Amino acid sequence: MSVVRAFAGAVSAVLLTACITVAPDPRSVPTPFDVVGRVLISGEGRAFSSSLRWRHEATEDELWLMSPAGQTLAHIVADAAGAILTTPDLQEYRAISVDSLTRRALGWSLPLSGLRYWIQSMPAPAANVTVSNRDSAGRLSLLEQDGWSIRYSYPDAPSAVLPRRLDLTRNGQQIRLVIDSWRGEDKP
Repeated sequence: MSVVRAFAGAVSAVLLTACITVAPDPRSVPTPFDVVGRVLISGEGRAFSSSLRWRHEATEDELWLMSPAGQTLAHIVADAAGAILTTPDLQEYRAISVDSLTRRALGWSLPLSGLRYWIQSMPAPAANVTVSNRDSAGRLSLLEQDGWSIRYSYPDAPSAVLPRRLDLTRNGQQIRLVIDSWRGEDKP
């Protein structure tokens, strides 16, 4: 009888363990954010620079690329259904991802699927990390993932956890993202 009880107890423990869900690592999901900054993209003999506002929510990203005078040069909305880029003359481009959309419409790729993680100083969960270095404060200083090399610069305050600048390079393309401010009260 005690063997039966021990076996039943073991089976119950296994079944209960199988029912427990493990909470995802909170750092594996990018938190919503709203940033204002500047972006410079160069490669293949061309360069593009603009002001940037990027609002990231759990199910949608919205980006505005603007001229120095504040005129919207491109408005990008991306969600699970795909991405749409609208130009100042209201011409629309559509694609399955922001990366392919910007490559087709603007001539350069914006790796938004990874960048929404990288901007918060964390690797994207879907791709393997080949190199990861941290600075003396324990913050990510270099990340190589999905063919991109991302270098981080932080504000002078040693307690700063959010980057001030990201420099991305891949196959001759360079992207410099300078963050002037993280907007909103619930900064990541």
